[in-house]
Amino acid sequence: MLNMSKVRLAIPSVRPGGLAADCSGHFGRCDCFTVVDISDGKLIKDTIIDNPPHYEGGCLRPVNLLSDHQVNALVVQGIGGRPLFGFRQAGIEVYQANEPTVQKVVDAFCAGKIPPIDDTQVCQHQ
Repeated sequence: MLNMSKVRLAIPSVRPGGLAADCSGHFGRCDCFTVVDISDGKLIKDTIIDNPPHYEGGCLRPVNLLSDHQVNALVVQGIGGRPLFGFRQAGIEVYQANEPTVQKVVDAFCAGKIPPIDDTQVCQHQ
């Protein structure tokens, strides 16, 4: 279970990333991840991590990338079963939302309005 007092949240983003950026619909092929540090429900800082091309490690490449950056939560619009399992094994909790911008995702996440993704919600193309 995620300790909500200290969260390092990643959100797949359209370049250039950041709080004002649009969310990317495909986490594995997103331009970058906006990583937001949240402490006791408040945004502390945000950083941008470039996402390498999808073919470099396939769908599991983002798992390693975000794990290396100590991310413990991820909000996606959609995800396949293989990467979802990889994130869970890495200790990264995955949530699902359809907000248009990173800021709206952060606001909804801090308000407790974004649920963890359910196994029945995974994309079937993977």
